[in-house]
Amino acid sequence: MEANTSLWHSYLGVIVSRERERLENFQRAEDILLTLLEGVHAREPRFLVDYARNLEALEFALCASEDAVTVEVPLRIDGDTLQLLACQPRDTPGGHPPGLSTCYLEVPSPGTDLEDWITVVGAVEHGGGARCLVPGKVLQHLKELLVSAIVHCQRCFLLQPGDVSAENLREDAMELSLLIRGGWKNIRFDIVPVVRRQQEPFQLQGRQIDRGFPEGSIQKATEEAHFVPASPHCWRSSTHLPILRLLHAVDTLKGPRLDSLRLLDQLRDQDWGEEGGRSGLTFNSLKMVLLWSTELFPSLEDWQDLEGSVYRLLVILLRCLAIRHLPHFLNPEENLFQGAAVDLASLYHKVESFAWDPRRFLRFHFGHPARTDSWQADPNTRALLQLPSEDGSYWDTAYFDILLNQFQVYRIQDSARRSAMSQLLSKIRQEIPQQS
Repeated sequence: MEANTSLWHSYLGVIVSRERERLENFQRAEDILLTLLEGVHAREPRFLVDYARNLEALEFALCASEDAVTVEVPLRIDGDTLQLLACQPRDTPGGHPPGLSTCYLEVPSPGTDLEDWITVVGAVEHGGGARCLVPGKVLQHLKELLVSAIVHCQRCFLLQPGDVSAENLREDAMELSLLIRGGWKNIRFDIVPVVRRQQEPFQLQGRQIDRGFPEGSIQKATEEAHFVPASPHCWRSSTHLPILRLLHAVDTLKGPRLDSLRLLDQLRDQDWGEEGGRSGLTFNSLKMVLLWSTELFPSLEDWQDLEGSVYRLLVILLRCLAIRHLPHFLNPEENLFQGAAVDLASLYHKVESFAWDPRRFLRFHFGHPARTDSWQADPNTRALLQLPSEDGSYWDTAYFDILLNQFQVYRIQDSARRSAMSQLLSKIRQEIPQQS
């Protein structure tokens, strides 16, 4: 047991040792980005500079791969005065039917300083037309100002050759991508304009608010609604910053919770990718798994050691892969696996292989990932993970306790919790035959 514990911590130690350099690189690139955004604000005060970038820095440090960093640029708009209108199908991304998260933002009265960003939409649908804020116009204006700021900084020798590349700025993109030198590697920043407005206290339907989280943290993280471009005409609700705020809240709790995320993300980057170097699972998916595990395992007894903490995330991840459904933590009706170009069956095979034999994976290597093609899946585990999920009955602590017990990492002493697990297990044994 002691040798096994040392292996987990040695692997984690290498991951953590890299973070300081990554953070230093991020801060160098961030300084350049803020200089550019200050230049944008000087030319157009409606684009504000948000200097609170500690959440983006935390995410960048945790993520093993070189994923883009999303940077929101707030607009100087009283978002509470805007009206939300349903988008028409022709204006939604990809021509899909409008969803609950896409909308027009109607500016209620003329005479504002937003006239150059406004157009009239829906003359028939909205009784004479609604004057709406157009994300395409806002993006184009921000793009022009960013390019101008880059040129100005170069002429004033505030930038060195190669500090910034704007070659990824695309006409049809809903974000403005800049490559900024932070050290020996460039960091990609995806810049998006954002409209913020207050919203009603957040409700988790059928769930206990703040279960497993610091008191008030979910309400604080979701007190504002954030709207970013979804198409040239429509906005969409974004949970990027609320999720990062919840991640920061988890970091204040006891136990190696973020360390579990660090470790699994390293495996994602090193061993769970697809052929050709394509990423399968995303860091965003693992963030959701951590948030769900925080709610479903609220006891400190669950987070006493690194191995047990990792398995709290693993059992939830395996369940989601098996049923091909990863619910968004704040919008559970949204399936984060839907439409993703990921071979979920192959990914499940790799993740379960790690769960049964982690020692083969807890090492750093270059070249090919750890082989799993000769490994045979456990039929009893697969049967447990593929239980019907329509009514949500197998999305609770008792069910995931059964899975922890299946992987022999269930060390909970709480008698009430053990009793709930035993009762559910008896019910499940009547539904699925045991494999010989």
